[in-house]
Amino acid sequence: MRLSLTLTFLALASVANATESLRSTDTELDQMGLTELLSGQVIEFFDGSKSTYRQDGRYEYTYTDDGPIWAGAYRMEADSTVCVDFDNGSARCDLIVKDGTRLVLITTDGLRFPVRNITVATD
Repeated sequence: MRLSLTLTFLALASVANATESLRSTDTELDQMGLTELLSGQVIEFFDGSKSTYRQDGRYEYTYTDDGPIWAGAYRMEADSTVCVDFDNGSARCDLIVKDGTRLVLITTDGLRFPVRNITVATD
C-alpha cells in the first residue's frame, strides 16, 4: 500500500513537471481520446524505438527490434497522460499531445519525442 501511494505521488509530481513543457500549439487529449488513439496500436519514434499499447492493457517498449522488451501495464488518465506500471516495479507517466497533426510524447523531464508512425499492434 505504501509503495502504491509513493508511486502515485511521484507520478503526479512528474506529470506536473511535464505540463510545464507544453507549447501553445499543443492540444491535450482526454482519457477517451487517448484510448481511441493508442489502444491496440504501436507508436514508433524517430530513433526507431517503439511503444506498444495492447488492447488488453499490456504495454511493451523496445528500443530496437532485437533488443530487450520492457513490459508492463498501461492506463490512460484524463489529463492527456499515459502511465505505465512496469513488471520490474518501476513506473512512469508521460504526456501525449497533438502538436498540429503530429503526436508528441513529453517526458517528465520535458523532453519531447515526436511520433514517426502509428500502426496496428499484431499478436
